[in-house]
Order: sequence, then structure tokens, then C-alpha cells
Amino acid sequence: MTAALVLASTSPRRAQILAEMRIAFVVDPSSVDETLLSGELADAAAERLARAKAAEVARRRPEAWVLAADTLVVLDREILGKPQNDAEAARMLRRLSDRDHRVVTGVCFRKGGEELSEIAWSSVTFAPLSDEEIAWYVATGEPRDKAGAYGVQGLGARFVVAIDGSYTNVMGLPAAVVYRLMKEGRDSALAALALSSP
Repeated sequence: MTAALVLASTSPRRAQILAEMRIAFVVDPSSVDETLLSGELADAAAERLARAKAAEVARRRPEAWVLAADTLVVLDREILGKPQNDAEAARMLRRLSDRDHRVVTGVCFRKGGEELSEIAWSSVTFAPLSDEEIAWYVATGEPRDKAGAYGVQGLGARFVVAIDGSYTNVMGLPAAVVYRLMKEGRDSALAALALSSP
């Protein structure tokens, strides 16, 4: 039987995407500090954090392929992370209202000294949001652990008018990028994992 991929994340969205891809995996989360560096651009930050998470978990799981990712929301070149509280979530949603923003995810596979990494971008268009809608959505609690204060796969889907790019990227793990990297790796075991059936 093919060994499972190690997902270096506790994100239920990333686990859901891998499960829907029918890729066998186990969870071993990273504890990497996700603080952004001063002046760091979103694509560089997403890739740096994904690589750091993968490297940390790979050190304790040297026999396995580790998958790590980091997703950031960008508006007007400013990175919107996870809101610290409901008031900050409401402020983020007001800024996203009736506007386009971008979502970037860094993806990294690592096993021993071999590493494969890439970033994926998507553009998201939000509908105009009233104060009542924002208050209702914040009260649901969904924005609290989401970059940009919304979940495209949940209640926040009602506010998303259009997506240019990968939907699963906006969720937190671009499925097509994950699959392609698994196929392109020099290790046949990684390619075999892409076609595993849990």
C-alpha cells in the first residue's frame, strides 16, 4: 500500500480538498511563526511560510512527503491576515465590499533534500455589502480564522460575485497545482500518491 502524504496543517479546508482529490494523507501540523517580515510582498511571504512549514515537519517525518501551504489575501498591495477580533473582521469586510482583491497561496512539497514549491494567484470580486450583512456575517463566527475574514466555501460564498483563477486556491490549497507538482516530482512515490485512493 502506498504511504500517506503528510499535511502540515490543521486547516479543515485543506484537508477537505485533499480528501476530495482522493489523496491519502495524515495530519502533522507545523508550529511555524506566521508573522510577516517588514515590507514583505505577499507572494514572497506565502512561499517562504509554506517552505518553512514543510521543512519543519519534514525534519521529524524524513521518510514521508510533506505538503505545506500558506494563503494570504491582498487588497491594494496590503496583506489581510486573519482578523484578531470581530471588529477587525468587520473592518476587513467593509474594505472588501464591492471590490476586487487577490488571493495567493504558496505550496511546498518536501522530503529529505528534495523540495517542490510554487505560488498560485486568484482574483476575487465581492458584492456590495451593507452594514447589516457585515454584522450578520461577523456574528456567525466564520470570519474569525480566515485570511481576509471570509470563507469562500462557507457562508461567505454569498458575497463572492466572481473568481478569476482557482476556486480551491481561494479555499487555501490550489488543487491543480498540488496535482501537477506531485506528477512532476522526480520521486515516483510522490506521483503514486497523486493517484492513491484512500
